[in-house]
Amino acid sequence: MNDGVCRVQINRPEALNALNTELIRAIADTLETCDRNGEIRCMILTGIDQAFAAGADIHEMQSLSPSDFLHSHFFKDWERIRRIKKPVIAQVSGFVLGGGCELAMICDCIIASETAVFGQPEIRLGVIPGAGGTQRLTRALGKSKAMEMILTGRTITAQEAEATGLISRVVPADQLEEETRSLAKVIAAHAPLAVQLAKQSVLNAAEVGFAEGLLLEQNSFYLLFSTNDQDEGFEAFLEKRKPQFHGN
Repeated sequence: MNDGVCRVQINRPEALNALNTELIRAIADTLETCDRNGEIRCMILTGIDQAFAAGADIHEMQSLSPSDFLHSHFFKDWERIRRIKKPVIAQVSGFVLGGGCELAMICDCIIASETAVFGQPEIRLGVIPGAGGTQRLTRALGKSKAMEMILTGRTITAQEAEATGLISRVVPADQLEEETRSLAKVIAAHAPLAVQLAKQSVLNAAEVGFAEGLLLEQNSFYLLFSTNDQDEGFEAFLEKRKPQFHGN
């Protein structure tokens, strides 16, 4: 950790970071631990050069029945990741497919190297995305492009992903870590409560109706005027100095 930024790496190279139950639980556990740590203000979730995550672990799922999925609450750890309060940036290279694409989309920003390839190829296996792929991809790309990708299993390059709004930016592979950490440090330097409420307000835009989202945004705006960081931010602006935020 440095400057309020914590880097979390998915490291299962023998399977190109294929996501099994144990790995997803470990990711959720680690991110929740970071979320509770007052010194951490922003997280980076990354994989290996060859893959952020090449998909779900097919070997694990092959023998499962519908009742197995239901009784095990198969996606409960994905929901835990979705509920992380602090910003999470996905730093991705190589394969970002299936569950890997879904995991990246749960994150708040995606910074990709030029080698990244995105897709939801589940249809090729006779199934569909199950961890939010049909919902988040549609919100990111629009109905037509998402429908084509999901119904055909077609993958897209990092450049296509940036052009359609799926990711924040594409950078050369040798600059990926530097660019991602630079973004994380900018976010971490801002008032933590304001950052968390801003994140939730943006997420609300996709999850609630406009009127409700607007009301929640306004209430968060009002609430921040009770914080010491708001006082510090305004005073620093008027005094033409850099603010020092403490998260209260």
